[in-house]
Amino acid sequence: MTSIHRASAAELGDWDERTVDAPGGHVFQSRAWAAHRETSGWTADHLVFDDGYRVLGLRRPWPLVGGWSTYLPRGPISAGEPADRTAERLAAVVDHLAAADGTAVAVLASDAEIPAATGYPGRLAAIGFHQIEEIQPSRHRLSLPLPGRSEDDVFGGISKSSRQRIRKADDDGTTVVRHDGRVPPAGVGDGFAAPAEPTEIALDRFYDLLLETGERRHFSFGPRDAYLAWWRSALRAGHLVYLEARSSDGAPQAGLVLYRHGERLSTVHSGDHAAARRDHPGALHLLRWRAIQLAIRENRSEMDLGGVDVAGSRREPREGEPMWGLYQHKRSFGGEWLELTGAHERVLDPTRYRLGRIAGRLATLMGRG
Repeated sequence: MTSIHRASAAELGDWDERTVDAPGGHVFQSRAWAAHRETSGWTADHLVFDDGYRVLGLRRPWPLVGGWSTYLPRGPISAGEPADRTAERLAAVVDHLAAADGTAVAVLASDAEIPAATGYPGRLAAIGFHQIEEIQPSRHRLSLPLPGRSEDDVFGGISKSSRQRIRKADDDGTTVVRHDGRVPPAGVGDGFAAPAEPTEIALDRFYDLLLETGERRHFSFGPRDAYLAWWRSALRAGHLVYLEARSSDGAPQAGLVLYRHGERLSTVHSGDHAAARRDHPGALHLLRWRAIQLAIRENRSEMDLGGVDVAGSRREPREGEPMWGLYQHKRSFGGEWLELTGAHERVLDPTRYRLGRIAGRLATLMGRG
């Protein structure tokens, strides 16, 4: 039987190298994310396999009925292993938590970003998991493959209209400011400008931009303090890059938050002012192109352009639907639809699980009152 133990201080020292920087890695398996979630009442389990493989689990207690629910945020990562092996890892984590003293885990959820074409969904079903609604905003993503491609090659694959907007924004003097904890201001690279203000100020301004964008697209966001705290932490750890487009007079027009993990650079949040779409229509296009350039320069094999599916419609958008425009925008950059496995859970204690969900809803209602 596979042996799993809690990480020692030495094993925590290279944790992110094994869970974030490894193939298939994800920022939500990082120490920074674990620490951030602990401030919200979660308990972090840093688990290590006998061969050195790592996985982060987050537990929280059920109100009133006792016991725990556990979530492996975007885990377990593939780490370059076959899907069958990843499923074996997940089954081992379930067995470990079920047998651990004092945990009494009633349910475990997992939403590893593993392509459905690998057969992973079938492997999950074989070990007792079933599909649930997504915990994160999207299930699938638009992927731009980069291996062996130059910047000129990738740029040539962008649609003509998007290339024109990128060139127009560049010719009009739009600059892209790069906030990145991994590079000093003098090393931001060609096509980027160094920050002239503290990153905290820029991120706070971006949150306002997200709210404005969310109102247009009918999205909502959590509390400002929680978002800013996480962004600052991820940026310090080198996991987050923030790009801001400014017009020639220095006015912010659009912003893009990226995660740096595994073999890819991932789009997380994007936003622009409604007026910018009229006065500077290429600002967001230029931001996306600069992000792609950064991914190529870091030798990433993929530019993850983010998802466009929403609850109730976990598929490619169709013309006339709310996400159609964003889908077409990302497709214009060469993005290809990548079907992922999505969120699954396994119930270990049906009675406690059922009572816990009821108790959780009651606690939420009472809190609102």
